[in-house]
Amino acid sequence: MTKILAYNVRIDEQPFIDQWSQEHGVQVDSTDKELHDDTVEMAKGYDGVDFKQRTIVTQDPDFYKKLASYGIIQLSARSAGIDTVNLKWAKDNHLRVTNVPSYSPEAVAEMALTQAMQLTRHIPQFNDRLSDSNYVVLGLRSRELTELTVGIIGVGRIGGKLARIFHALGATVIGNDLRAPREDLRGIMTYVSKEELYKRADIISVHVWGGDDNFHLINDKAFAQMKPTAYFINDSRGPVVDTQALISALNNQQIAGAALDVVEDETKIFNQKFDGSTPVDHYNQLKQMTNVLLTPHVAFFTDHAVKNMVMQSLDDTLAIISGGVSEHEF
Repeated sequence: MTKILAYNVRIDEQPFIDQWSQEHGVQVDSTDKELHDDTVEMAKGYDGVDFKQRTIVTQDPDFYKKLASYGIIQLSARSAGIDTVNLKWAKDNHLRVTNVPSYSPEAVAEMALTQAMQLTRHIPQFNDRLSDSNYVVLGLRSRELTELTVGIIGVGRIGGKLARIFHALGATVIGNDLRAPREDLRGIMTYVSKEELYKRADIISVHVWGGDDNFHLINDKAFAQMKPTAYFINDSRGPVVDTQALISALNNQQIAGAALDVVEDETKIFNQKFDGSTPVDHYNQLKQMTNVLLTPHVAFFTDHAVKNMVMQSLDDTLAIISGGVSEHEF
């Protein structure tokens, strides 16, 4: 029987793994361990590897050679991001890498909407007042979406879905992307330069790919161009934003507030529990700000998304180890 090993499996993923295994007649074994140098030997005897990582797989190119020596020919990520894998080293050892590029654009877009509504309606500040038994409303009057301009940086699957949502709710939507304007968004969103987007937008939401090209894409120069009344949202990747520049922008009232589902050095924090502060100083600073909304990388975390991530990654694994191809290969 064909055998697949799934690394770093959460409890809520297991029912979908079991369902897929039964439907395809393939043995899928699970471990809660991540795929690293000290766990790679667990893949011995398996035909395929399915994984999800918080941290980089390895700093050693021989790691990939070892996988190949076990007869492994692919690595299938249960996520969109594959920045934890060295694609060159994988390719050098004939390992084909796949991801799940679109598990649920709706899930992330809905999170961005949730964050935008909480920020514009001053929910974090009201919660802070309520925690002190302060029920005064003065100073926190909101504006309505029909008055606001939403700027979307990165108009792919998620950005496009978000544009449609905000347009349907009556906001003016502008966007910026390296790719040519999408015809299906004509009349829904207007493409502008980044500079114009920063200048005009009341809500700025980032939905770009992680990686070196987008490292600190949003920096001190970007924040300096934003309105002092603007709200900033990042549901893409932590390193896309220069966190210290964001903290300075918030402290200097260059922007009105922020919502972050991702943050630099998040792997030291998320999916863990601490007594008191976290080991990441900039995260501790953000937690103290009443105009900042933080969530632990859960924008994707819906029933549909988790199911799609599991099913698609296992489909790709089976396709490749059976001699076929996947449209999600890098």
